[in-house]
Amino acid sequence: MVQVTIASPAAAFRWWRLPAEGIGLARMEFVINNLVKIHPMALVHYDELEDREAWQQIRDMTQGYEDKKDYFVENLAQGIGKIAASQYPHPVIVRMSDFKTNEYANLIGGKEFEPKEDNPMLGFRGASRYYSDRYQSGFALECRAIKQVREKVGFDNVIIMIPFCRTLTEADKVMEVLAENGLTRGENGLQVYVMAEIPSNIELADEFAERFDGFSIGSNDLTQLVLGVDRDSGELAHLFDERDLAIKRVIRRLVDTAKQKGRKVGICGQAPSDYPDFAAFLVEVGIDSMSLNPDSVIQVKRRVAEAEKN
Repeated sequence: MVQVTIASPAAAFRWWRLPAEGIGLARMEFVINNLVKIHPMALVHYDELEDREAWQQIRDMTQGYEDKKDYFVENLAQGIGKIAASQYPHPVIVRMSDFKTNEYANLIGGKEFEPKEDNPMLGFRGASRYYSDRYQSGFALECRAIKQVREKVGFDNVIIMIPFCRTLTEADKVMEVLAENGLTRGENGLQVYVMAEIPSNIELADEFAERFDGFSIGSNDLTQLVLGVDRDSGELAHLFDERDLAIKRVIRRLVDTAKQKGRKVGICGQAPSDYPDFAAFLVEVGIDSMSLNPDSVIQVKRRVAEAEKN
């Protein structure tokens, strides 16, 4: 199944005519950055903000909202709803926010709520934020937006995905927090996927399969962590290759394990968009879906059809 990766509502409506079967990755943080622009914890603690300039910006942007948190929920829900509408009733996988701390800090009011980290790429990101006292109230707003899109607006094609989930204990904690916010896996048809982007996700795929409905391979981070290569380092760019044998072997293992457990597995990383031979490899190992950049869909779809025929 060929799907499309979408960054914004505008892009969703620009590319909806593509011959894709849903959206394999919609990045919530892009919607937050473009439509909301305010750090959720700055809205939760609006009356206590020490940054008066940010306080004034938020005051002006949220006029008409008695509860400032509603601004976040309604704008986020509107953006996600537009993305879901563009492919309804095909599945739309929405990844919960995956900003790094330095990126969260750049949102309005964000500097008061984010720690300074030497390596944000491996720091306080993804699943670890969702159950932390430092961000759990912000994650609750994300959950409210998803619940509104699925249950009030009616786009029950939305699947939620948890990024950078390091351990089984962390997975269990995230599921508890989701349920506390009205998003219980299995209720009202809700499916919850996990990004497979950390070696632990592969080594313990059988256990993660007990906790999630499917996997989506994030090949950029997976390559970074399997090869030990900083994907942002220009000095190491020649070593960063998602087609490396080590990456292919872990992908094959994950697909095999997922199939044994009756779980879907797709990929939403960059590799199949960039390398047609890698797309053919994914067909060979039996992957269920590929999510591609919009400008790659036609070309890769043809390559997939040829590979399946052969």
